[in-house]
Amino acid sequence: MTLPGPSIPRFHLAIPVDDLAAARHFYGEVLGLAQGRSADTWVDWNLHGHQLVTHLVTGRAERAANPVDGRDVPVPHFGLLLQVAQFHQLADRLRAAGTGFVIEPYLRFAGQAGEQWTMFLLDPAGNALEFKAFADDSQIFAV
Repeated sequence: MTLPGPSIPRFHLAIPVDDLAAARHFYGEVLGLAQGRSADTWVDWNLHGHQLVTHLVTGRAERAANPVDGRDVPVPHFGLLLQVAQFHQLADRLRAAGTGFVIEPYLRFAGQAGEQWTMFLLDPAGNALEFKAFADDSQIFAV
């Protein structure tokens, strides 16, 4: 996988999981991410050039949600902005893997500023992920 160029900062995000084997399956097999270094209590993942780390942690806090475009968006969540074709390929991959969606893939804000494809799902530890795609990148921060 190509890393973002030097002008694009890469993020590092560490998230809790309660089962490293399930995390390895989900992030490695279902999402298709390359695994980096690991230990008995954590695993590094290449999230399209960004460093995602799953840390083994027991006990989970309750999740909240906020309404966006008529749907309850889980908070907190994280994810990626993909190209439209990548978004649909990932949606197909997730469906083929039998992944359940918190919010099924759909076109949010259709015909409005910020129009985007979006989908939400949970990893095996209950971490919410959002993947989205803008046909027009100028709409990413549109008001």
